[in-house]
Amino acid sequence: MYCGREFCIIDPEGDYENFADAVILGDGDRSPRLTEVLKLLERLDQNVIVNLLGIALGDRPAFFAELLPALQELRSQTGRPHWIVVDEAHHLLPSSWNPASLTLPQNIDGLMLITVHPDQVAPAALSLVDAILTVGNLPEQNIEQFCKVVGYCPPQLTPQTLEPGEVYAWFREDTEPFRFRIARGNTERRRHVRKYAQGELGQDKSFYFRGAEGKLNLRAQNLILFTQIAEGVDDETWLYHLHQGDYSRWFREAIKDESLAEEVENIEQTANGSASESRAAIKTAIEQRYTLPA
Repeated sequence: MYCGREFCIIDPEGDYENFADAVILGDGDRSPRLTEVLKLLERLDQNVIVNLLGIALGDRPAFFAELLPALQELRSQTGRPHWIVVDEAHHLLPSSWNPASLTLPQNIDGLMLITVHPDQVAPAALSLVDAILTVGNLPEQNIEQFCKVVGYCPPQLTPQTLEPGEVYAWFREDTEPFRFRIARGNTERRRHVRKYAQGELGQDKSFYFRGAEGKLNLRAQNLILFTQIAEGVDDETWLYHLHQGDYSRWFREAIKDESLAEEVENIEQTANGSASESRAAIKTAIEQRYTLPA
């Protein structure tokens, strides 16, 4: 429980598999069952993480379409879970998936959607959102994308440069977005280390070494391949992506490692033009957090 509030996290990619404050159902070899999810949540003071790695990517929206109404029914009977957290919402509620409008209620409290692609989430889902918290580069564009999808007049926005740990927030009932800093939690969520180090990230989350003129198209779908390609790519290509801040952006948005992203961002900003030194520094930062083969 967190401040007396129970949660159910829908985890499509196993990012919460080492979370200590909840029971995890499902893994890469076994898909969760709807009945066992509901049975656990019926117990007082029980948090649940629903790991969808065992369900094929294309089948996950259909599973979620069954799960969400069941959670709503449980809420009507018990008032729990207080929070339903949907990670990778653009996978579970994609804009191309028509049943989303039939699955979702007219309004729902205590629902959190997490996504790096708000423009790829079903409009029926985005219409339920009354508050946006956004991070990373150009955070105001995420608010603009949201408003465009739902047909809402955007607030007056100015370009923002967020510091590490800062968030840009907007409540639809208010006119002015604002910034604030997130306090570090007492529990650090461990990432799905094996997936990011050795697994196969999708095409939309892979890193592509292309260079300034796009002559290359070298795909790194995990951290092992990233470090291997980085060692062999020419200095001009390496430095192009370094100066664009592409490495820290990938670590933050695709690898979901804020600590690594912050360290690499500092390397990008302080690099003295030496490709070899920045390569070595970034490789060391990765190896300190992930076990890579020798």
